Amino acid sequence: MDEIALSRDFLASGRVQSDSKSAQPPPAGIRLGGGRARAALLGGGRRRAREAQARGRLAASKARVRLLRAAGRTCGDHGQAAERRRGALRSRRALRLQHGRPPATPAARPGRAAAARRLQMVVAARSRVLYPGHCEYELVGPLYVWNMGASSRSSIFRAATFARIYGAGGWSPDPQDKHPWLQIDLTKKARINAIATQGTFNSYNWVTRYIVLYGDHPSNWKPYFQQGSNWTFFGNVNDSGVVLHKLHNPILARYLRIIPVAWNPRGSIGLRVGLYGCYYQSDVLYFDGDDAISYRFLSKTVRTTQDLIGFNFKTMEREGILMHAQGAQGDYINVELRHAQLVLSISLGNSSLNTSGGETTLKLGSLLDDQHWHQFRLERYRQFVNFSLDGEVLRVRLNGAFEQLDLDKEVIFGGVMNYEKERLVYRPNFRGCMENIAYNLIYITDLAKRRSRSIKVEGHIGDYCRDNLLFPFTFAGVNNFLQVPGYPRRNLLAVSFGFRTWDVVGLLLYTPFADDLGWLEMVLSDGQVNVTIAQPKSKTKTKKLEFAAGYRLNDGFWHSVSLIVRETSAVITIDDKNDASFRVDRDIQLRTGNQYFFGGCPKPASRTGCLSNQTAFHGCMQMVTVDRQPIELDMVRLHRLGKYFEVYFNVCGITDRCTPNMCEHDGRCIQSWDDFTCICDLTGYKGETCHKPVYKESCEAYRLSGKVSGNYTIDPDGSGPLKPFMVYCDIQANRAWTIIRHNRHWATRVTGYSPERPFLGSVDYWNASWGEVSALANASEYCEQRIEFHCYLSRLLNTQTGMPLSFWMGRNSERHYYWGGSPPGLGRCACGMDKNCADPRFYCNCDADHYLWRTDKGLLNFVDHLPVTQVVVTDTNRTGSAAEFLLGPLRCYGDRSSWNTVTFTRGAVLFFPPFQMNYSLDISFFFKTSAPSGTFLENVGNWNYLYQRPHIRVELNTTQDVVFFYNIGNGDENLTVHSEMPFNDNEWHEVKAEMNVKLTRLRVDRIPWVVRAAPPQTFIHLNLTKKLYVGAAEYYLNPFVGCLRGLRMNGVTLNLEGQANETEGVLANCTGHCRNPLVPCQNHGICREHYSHYTCNCSVSAYEGPFCNQDIGGYFYPGAMVRYNILTTPMYVAREFANLLHQPLQPLPGYNLTGEEAGLSFRTTSAPAVLMYVSTFVRDYLAILIREDGILQLRYQLGTLPYIVTLSSRSVADGQPHRVNITRVNRTLYTQLDYFPVKVDHFSLFVDSKLDSPKALYLGRFMETGPIDPDIQRYNTPGFTGCLSGVKFNSIVPLKTIFRRSGRNPIPPYSITGNVVESNCASMPNSYIDIPRELDPWYIEPVEFLYIHDDGWVAIVIGVIIFLLLLLAAALILMYLHHHRYKGSYHTNEPKAIQDYNNSGGSGGGGAAPTPATKPVASRKDQNLPQILEESKTE
Repeated sequence: MDEIALSRDFLASGRVQSDSKSAQPPPAGIRLGGGRARAALLGGGRRRAREAQARGRLAASKARVRLLRAAGRTCGDHGQAAERRRGALRSRRALRLQHGRPPATPAARPGRAAAARRLQMVVAARSRVLYPGHCEYELVGPLYVWNMGASSRSSIFRAATFARIYGAGGWSPDPQDKHPWLQIDLTKKARINAIATQGTFNSYNWVTRYIVLYGDHPSNWKPYFQQGSNWTFFGNVNDSGVVLHKLHNPILARYLRIIPVAWNPRGSIGLRVGLYGCYYQSDVLYFDGDDAISYRFLSKTVRTTQDLIGFNFKTMEREGILMHAQGAQGDYINVELRHAQLVLSISLGNSSLNTSGGETTLKLGSLLDDQHWHQFRLERYRQFVNFSLDGEVLRVRLNGAFEQLDLDKEVIFGGVMNYEKERLVYRPNFRGCMENIAYNLIYITDLAKRRSRSIKVEGHIGDYCRDNLLFPFTFAGVNNFLQVPGYPRRNLLAVSFGFRTWDVVGLLLYTPFADDLGWLEMVLSDGQVNVTIAQPKSKTKTKKLEFAAGYRLNDGFWHSVSLIVRETSAVITIDDKNDASFRVDRDIQLRTGNQYFFGGCPKPASRTGCLSNQTAFHGCMQMVTVDRQPIELDMVRLHRLGKYFEVYFNVCGITDRCTPNMCEHDGRCIQSWDDFTCICDLTGYKGETCHKPVYKESCEAYRLSGKVSGNYTIDPDGSGPLKPFMVYCDIQANRAWTIIRHNRHWATRVTGYSPERPFLGSVDYWNASWGEVSALANASEYCEQRIEFHCYLSRLLNTQTGMPLSFWMGRNSERHYYWGGSPPGLGRCACGMDKNCADPRFYCNCDADHYLWRTDKGLLNFVDHLPVTQVVVTDTNRTGSAAEFLLGPLRCYGDRSSWNTVTFTRGAVLFFPPFQMNYSLDISFFFKTSAPSGTFLENVGNWNYLYQRPHIRVELNTTQDVVFFYNIGNGDENLTVHSEMPFNDNEWHEVKAEMNVKLTRLRVDRIPWVVRAAPPQTFIHLNLTKKLYVGAAEYYLNPFVGCLRGLRMNGVTLNLEGQANETEGVLANCTGHCRNPLVPCQNHGICREHYSHYTCNCSVSAYEGPFCNQDIGGYFYPGAMVRYNILTTPMYVAREFANLLHQPLQPLPGYNLTGEEAGLSFRTTSAPAVLMYVSTFVRDYLAILIREDGILQLRYQLGTLPYIVTLSSRSVADGQPHRVNITRVNRTLYTQLDYFPVKVDHFSLFVDSKLDSPKALYLGRFMETGPIDPDIQRYNTPGFTGCLSGVKFNSIVPLKTIFRRSGRNPIPPYSITGNVVESNCASMPNSYIDIPRELDPWYIEPVEFLYIHDDGWVAIVIGVIIFLLLLLAAALILMYLHHHRYKGSYHTNEPKAIQDYNNSGGSGGGGAAPTPATKPVASRKDQNLPQILEESKTE
């Protein structure tokens, strides 16, 4: 057995073999084999396996290095052709030697070289077939001179050999060349991944648009179509820039041709080209329709959990089996062509327990019978499959419950063997070429070419690819035609050709007869071929022979037409089928002409003789014969035979614009040569691609549109994938209930079921699936569903294990263990909440388990769990036990999606996953703001190779412009809706943006759509990879401040409230600074939100100021009066005339038909007086007046009877300010004077509720014609003298209009009689308003002086100084006390004088009192000394 076959078996042996039914997500790339596989191959025990595994890793790394070096030589060094051929020969010989070795057995220990060769083989097969790896080499640079060709050249220095990227020259064709082209021969097949172009070096010559053709032969080309079926590439805008196009699916070809279709108008064609890719080894097998090969497995059965299959193929047939394998257990895999589409059918087996079926059928591609290479790849991991064709990938999960593919004996390629025919009846074998067939890393093509023993061949398989060169040509213009000569004057006309097209109508052939005998016209009309033969009947009349053949010939496939006309008959044959021939026997005067026109008629018809007025044919033709002679198309192309215009030779440029089908919601696609149309009948959708819903999203929407109760069709997800369905709408005055019934409305009895075998009571809703009903519940504000469970010896929640016995399942198949009347998550019934269950130990009546019928019932009203999809009942298998349940209809009301609202108070962003779209996009939302600009949402992708970035953005660009910016691959574009009224008026505005491959449009409110048609063959390249920004652009630029609600994208409502975060500046509901303003706007002022603050709009208020609290009033001198015109006489006449025509005009500004709102402040000492009077064209009026006694009175006349309301109980003519407010709503009147409570009065039912046709408003007094109430006329006579301010009647503010003129109206609506001067003498004393500092313009921040805290040293110094001063004071005091110990004494040492006792007595006897002794007279020597008298002790 070959080693390459053995590698497949050891790779299979390392896969997971368990029968687990758990599904796992597929990995990014399916990697087969592993360490265990190598150990199994190298075998012989764990130690030897580890050693061999280490040696294998080393050998594998060296093998990869050698392969990369070989690839570098092959793709890079094209100049050394001999070395390349020698390297390829060595590689081929090495591979043949490897494949010829005998298989290794576990007993034989393979050497290091053998393991290296095996791993090298596996890596090589994998790199060649499925994973090409590095494939970005520049392929044009190393080519030889003769590998570059062109239709012509302008000079020797502008030849094709100079057309290499980054070269010093460039290719330019001859200016006389009408069909220029540049051709590149890569010498062998290559994989081309990108194309780059430049203009001619240092010139004004470059190509702006071009077409790319490719093929294996220079006589058979195929145009490369980009996504969207566009075959035109955008080129350059200068001579030096490089424009690179990465191909969405690679080109597998040897030859490539570039056809310029547009170039610099100031220069000419100039081109330098670079192709990026790599060469690859191409092993080809040719199947002739009776051939097939099979690869036999080593074992009888192979079980796999993952598969990797790939091959390339090309054919001219519509049908054929490419691959087939099957197993005994019902597993099979089949790949075949059906109607030129690739169909994959796979089944992982059937089971008696699984009734859903395990077969999965997938389809990809279209028009695969074009004789060009197509790439098929299949990757499977368990139940997950990636099915790809030419780069288009279809990712699905297989049906059934199994995960393994069990195949028996073999896998067959190219068809089926004879003994397998009975299983695939009427399935033809494949006829064409297959290349590089790989099955789970087994290189089948190489084994088949070497006639390996594991390959069985039936028929004659060729190792070449046979091309049938049919030389097609394409009509691709508006006035295209092909004119060829014929043999004239023959009595036999024979024409045959093949054609394919999508067009319904087109001229196939026209030829005039000789000798003016008439003409023959063949036209494709409504899918059949109509032939008309006209012959002259007279000079002015002709007779026509008309007949038709064929059916649905405009299906895009090749059809052959053969027409033979003789003098006695005409025979037309379609597709060489006997039953498709139509014969007409008629005498025909036939003399063939010398010109045959195919595809159209040249202009002018008078010169050419082609007189047909049919539309030109657009499509392909081939194998054209005239008079049974084939047309030499090369001679025609070289202008040596015949003529042509707008015809491409050797190429069929047809493409299928309906594959993939861009018509959504099962819309039917009908295509022509250059466009497609969607038929949306019976889909419930409309629009260019059947994207817009026809029906409303809920019954609430029908209620708002004025509908009554009945059956309606709703579409809860709008343009989403779910289909619309019919419901019953119970429409009431304040809400509309949506009611959906089902099959469990009546009681369902359950017996004999246990937890091991539960009863599954599926709830099938009428006209809707579970997903559609869930979408309704998800979008509703409130839903409810009544459920009842009747039990007889059957429990709900009473179990020893804690697992409930019976439960119900809701949205997303989630189990819920609570029953009606209980909140979610508690596991109770209604009686458990009310604490009145039959057994107080339990929370449900049925849990009492009594031998009698119990009931648990209630409403389920948690919206996120509804609807009920299944009811599971188990505990009914005991003797006598039974249960019954019934479920009420689902009832919902409200619209949770439309009122999902948030407020952005500052620059904040809500993040959502990237927006994913297929072929259409729709965005709708409401916004309310007072900001001048802001971005509502933005989503961007990555930069592409053209330095463009796909993105979408909707923003308020200016106060009057809403702009939708987008880039879908054609550059930055935008749509702008402009309004004469500003959008930042703090009112709700609706924005709708739509995009599809046909057009893009934008609408705001009721403004007409702004539409931009998309270019033909557009494809939406909108790969948005970044997060969706809501509330600002990327990087928080241009933030939106205001309210946003009801944001829906492709029918999906974004949960804005769920993302709201108040700390980041996003609040739930529509709130902001105006929610809790620091200072509220007063006197009808409107709060306006701004970026970081708010302002008060006083335009509708009678006041002014930052908070609308400053009065605007006037002083009325005696006799003064103000008249404000509400409705002029001409306007009244026009209004009455409109009423006669039953087309009433809109309500007037400042006027409500069923209510008024009036108010004013006044100060006066005069009475009586009329403060305000509103007159009408009829007898109705409104008057606020002061009676003679000073009482304030309100008088209304609505209809016939006046209504008088006394507003005060004492005189208001007291010289003090007063304020009166009056509001009427229908027949209810609310009045308030000053700060007294509001009074409510009700008019009689006989009083009209409308103040009809208001005419004028008067202040001070009034002068009107017609009948006037005499009491009011009596109060009007003196006139008002005093102050009025804050006057307002609905939205009319007359005094503010007078004293604060805006200049908008050149003709003022008021007139003043007498003298009225501005004054606020009537202003009411306002209550104190605590204005915050940041809003107070007179607030001054206190100045905080800089204070340096150096008190420590100052205290020390001051303390020292004080201490010294105290010390000095103490010293002085002590000194003073020391020197003044005795008061007034003087101390001396002088001796005292001797007392004279003789003179001390008196003249009498001794009884006399003694007298004080006198001082003796001083001696003479002491008389000059001062006398100092010593103080007595008493002193």
